[in-house]
Amino acid sequence: MSRYHIDITTRVFHFKEPAGTSRGVYRTRTSRFVRLTCDDLPEIEGVGECAPLPRLSCDDLPDYDAVLRRHCDDVCARGGIDVDALRDVPSMLFGLETAWRQLHAGGSTALSDTPFARGEEGIPINGLVWMGDFDTMAARLEQKLSQGFSCVKIKIGAIDFADEITLIRRLRDRYGSDRIELRVDANGAFSPAEAMDRLQQLAVNDIHSIEQPIMAGQWQEMARLCASSPLPIALDEELIGVNMPERKRQLLETIRPQYIILKPSLHGGMAGCREWIALARERGIGSWITSALESNVGLNAIAHLAAEVYGPAITIPQGLGTGQLFTDNIDTIPITIRGDRLWHGRH
Repeated sequence: MSRYHIDITTRVFHFKEPAGTSRGVYRTRTSRFVRLTCDDLPEIEGVGECAPLPRLSCDDLPDYDAVLRRHCDDVCARGGIDVDALRDVPSMLFGLETAWRQLHAGGSTALSDTPFARGEEGIPINGLVWMGDFDTMAARLEQKLSQGFSCVKIKIGAIDFADEITLIRRLRDRYGSDRIELRVDANGAFSPAEAMDRLQQLAVNDIHSIEQPIMAGQWQEMARLCASSPLPIALDEELIGVNMPERKRQLLETIRPQYIILKPSLHGGMAGCREWIALARERGIGSWITSALESNVGLNAIAHLAAEVYGPAITIPQGLGTGQLFTDNIDTIPITIRGDRLWHGRH
């Protein structure tokens, strides 16, 4: 039996600008990196990123490092990954899946057999505009448009809603829906009582979809909104901590959203995201994949997952534009953004 070894290191990344959400502002990002080696594969290693989001991930644990060490030891002892044993710690599962795939790909960062992995095809991505005051958000929006993005996602819920509507209306007056696809992400900022009125105000501006209008855990309220909303609703935080297949089925059949948005670090690693996508497709529910503010190590793995499950020739923009957020990202990973597409390989 092959002998595996895993070393764990920790690194703190720094945002170029504070990343504001309705749940707070991130200025730094802490990741643990698992480095997997095997006695049978000398000179080769696989590296994965374990990066739970504070106050959001279901595995944001006070003893995270000790739990991660135990799971790493278990992977080494059994000579493989037990997905069921890692369902409740998705960020750890994702990191270990990534390391395993890279090791058995000969150490290559090409983690899939796809046109994306071969550098033949770029993945369309959306531009991301973080929350801030009105002038800051407007400037960020113009920057994304000048960079060539045709789909822009705007974080809302942190400033006055009337100002956010003004910003969106100003953008729509300048760029029609045939030119720019607009997505908004409320991160659960609306109350159930006010949500429908706000959805109606947003809908008149040709919004593609809204993520998580109300806080997670209110299945009946969310189901009511999804059934009568004038614009499509996408679930994100709602899926966190829903890790067992039967519970996933119950959620989708109860709420019946138009879309689900998947982050491997939050929603069950690669295996869990595949499970969500299969269940959603059976019910006619759309989906796309985004990062959870990982470094380029995690982002690369997520991009290869998207290329496998949606490709080739992905048409829906994915949320994979986060590699430019840090001042000190890992630049040895060969992924780059050109226009509104993410590419693998040196171009």
